[in-house]
Amino acid sequence: MNPRLARVERNTLETRVKIEINLDGDGKSALFTGLPFLEHMLDQVARHGAIDLTVNAEGDLHIDAHHTVEDIGITLGQAFAGALGDKKGLNRYGHAYVPLDESLSRVVVDFSGRPGLFYNVTFTRGMIGQFDVDLFREFFQGFVNHAGATLHIDNLKGGNAHHIAETVFKAFGRAVRMAISHDPRLAHVIPSTKGSL
Repeated sequence: MNPRLARVERNTLETRVKIEINLDGDGKSALFTGLPFLEHMLDQVARHGAIDLTVNAEGDLHIDAHHTVEDIGITLGQAFAGALGDKKGLNRYGHAYVPLDESLSRVVVDFSGRPGLFYNVTFTRGMIGQFDVDLFREFFQGFVNHAGATLHIDNLKGGNAHHIAETVFKAFGRAVRMAISHDPRLAHVIPSTKGSL
């Protein structure tokens, strides 16, 4: 199996984002975004997804974090699309339930080629440190639009906003890890009755 690597750069008047991924890594991350809580969450994705992930981002944080977070999601989605290639042998579907103390989240993903985000997460407060929790939806929307994935995210229980966010991102990493794994019995088959994804 060829290594599934991608390097993507996105440069706009608002942000400059560069992402490198190895989908067959061992969970290493190097994250430089100017947004410490987002870096904490992306590290969870790398670790629980067994993906090597490097993110360098500079954005108009003097305005707010919206453009930077959204564009990181977009660029990460593009990197996944590039690294997955023709998707032969891919499990395609993945799911995970992850608890953290009182919080429990479920994430289900399908690398279907059809973008869709179904996001049911209610936070108990609007900010975690200096991070606006509304931006998590923007991150995942950017990801699905450019990865060509259908993503269902449900927080089932939770009281602590940090715990809620962490269960979402850990479950996302675990679900992605399942979906991007290969089934050796179907190594030369695209997992779709249509014959393409």
